[in-house]
Amino acid sequence: MHRVVITDCLAPPVQIEDKALAGIARVDCLMAKSTEALRGQLDDADGIILYHEVTLTNEVLSELKQCQVIVRGGVGYDNVDVRAAGERGIKVCNVPDYGVDEVADHAIGMLLACMRGFVIADRRLRAAETLKPWDRHDVGPVVRLANSTLGIIGCGRIGSATALRAKALKMRVLIHDPYIRPGYEKVLGVERVDCLETLLAESDAVSLHTPLTEETRHLMDAERLRQMKSTACLINTARGAVVDTEALAEALRAGIIAGAGIDVLPQEPPASEDALIRLWQANEMPPVNLLITPHTAYYSDAGLLEIREKSSAEVARVLRGEAPLNLVNAEWL
Repeated sequence: MHRVVITDCLAPPVQIEDKALAGIARVDCLMAKSTEALRGQLDDADGIILYHEVTLTNEVLSELKQCQVIVRGGVGYDNVDVRAAGERGIKVCNVPDYGVDEVADHAIGMLLACMRGFVIADRRLRAAETLKPWDRHDVGPVVRLANSTLGIIGCGRIGSATALRAKALKMRVLIHDPYIRPGYEKVLGVERVDCLETLLAESDAVSLHTPLTEETRHLMDAERLRQMKSTACLINTARGAVVDTEALAEALRAGIIAGAGIDVLPQEPPASEDALIRLWQANEMPPVNLLITPHTAYYSDAGLLEIREKSSAEVARVLRGEAPLNLVNAEWL
């Protein structure tokens, strides 16, 4: 009987995984809150399912003696050293087709909250001694969404779903993604922009939907933030490190951009001294147009069920000797 380890997020009983792996493996939950907590716990694992609270570094992978497959329960797999795993003969897979609707909904929800001034109005009203400031001045200038432009960076499944939602709001949609095939923009009915600087300059809101790679790390740095309109908002439901959060905090404080909706951060949970967190927690008036959620864009009851079923089914396939559906490290195997 094989052993499959769920490193984080899930606590027993795990009936979904037990059912998928019945007769193949027993399932153990480590409920780890840090990468260090994995030490000495994985040496006899034949399969691993991990979420986003831990990282399988080269050092952790070096302890694996018989692991055949690692499945990242999610789309992004930057918390696995995929090359080191492949060089050890370990298949790394992800679940690229879950949570598309949830994340796209979350991105549009953040866009609406920032562009319609929900955060500013709410904080001003709560801070007031009376409710007399009950008027439009609480939200400041607000643009009409139907006359606005949304720029989407990364147009895979989630970026595409976000584009379709924005079109339903009558927004003009620009996309930038050097890895999609020519003509894909015609399928969505949007405009393709090959120059990222052009997209940033023309957009009233920018929504990020890229994986985290060396190419996209700090993609939105101080220079790129300055290329945005001063009235624009930045939305990130992708990966935390795609944005330089210190530069973002400074851009918001200095009025370089008008607002931001952030669901993902480079470190989760973030340190209290993080510049963006300090800005978010500040009780300053007028308030900063900054909305932060704790990496919840992917979540719904249905979405969690889907990701658990697909993650465990992928592990089961590999342990049965079958080919995985979503292998991400073939070049290093």
